[in-house]
Amino acid sequence: MTSGTVQARPGGDLRYEAVARVLVDEIRSGRLSDAAHLPSERALVSRFGVSRVTVRRALRALEAEGLVVSAAGRGWLVRGAGLEEPENELLSFTDVARRRGLQASARVLAAHVREATLDEAELLGVAPGAPVVELDRVRLLDGVPVGIDRSLVPAARAPGLLERDWTTASLYAALEEAGCPPVRADYVLQAAAADEREATLLELSPGAPVLRAEQRSFDAAGRPIQICRMSYRGDRYRFRTTLIRRA
Repeated sequence: MTSGTVQARPGGDLRYEAVARVLVDEIRSGRLSDAAHLPSERALVSRFGVSRVTVRRALRALEAEGLVVSAAGRGWLVRGAGLEEPENELLSFTDVARRRGLQASARVLAAHVREATLDEAELLGVAPGAPVVELDRVRLLDGVPVGIDRSLVPAARAPGLLERDWTTASLYAALEEAGCPPVRADYVLQAAAADEREATLLELSPGAPVLRAEQRSFDAAGRPIQICRMSYRGDRYRFRTTLIRRA
């Protein structure tokens, strides 16, 4: 099939199905990569010589197959356009998104100072009851929810964190400006079923697959600087690493 005007086959394919087939081929062949927005509806109408209703039916068909997702007023996003952690490199969510040509943002659920619990104090290397900054956010890529991020940072090590706009600010950038950037992290990843809170915030059905991660980050002096619990949509997050077999 050409990329120009589409017509229904004599065997019965509808025009929207023909449009959908072309887009599916381009997504699966990599011509529309998993970091790409689809062309606008107007551009697709012009390209295929069909009505906007036909284009929208085609896009809804692709959405039903899990290939695309509507990106909150920003058009249609190839569904695979999620977060992929770079291999053996510690980067912020914002930096990973930027490398993929996506816009990172957040919906802030909580941002306040509170006392550290016994377990939190041990993990952060502070006294029990010491003030910590708690930052709880839904992380978005191009307006699409990808994960939930709950971070704790010792308040004494990064003053002024609560003065930032956490809908767009990067925590790693803030820690770097405070003179204590994370340089390494212990990371544990586990597959799970979304609970009600995760399902609501990530726009999933309860029980849908999520990846839960626990991370403890350290600065150059070896001090714990952040502990973090994250829940990512299973269809929008991929973790890459290298495994070495030791003799």
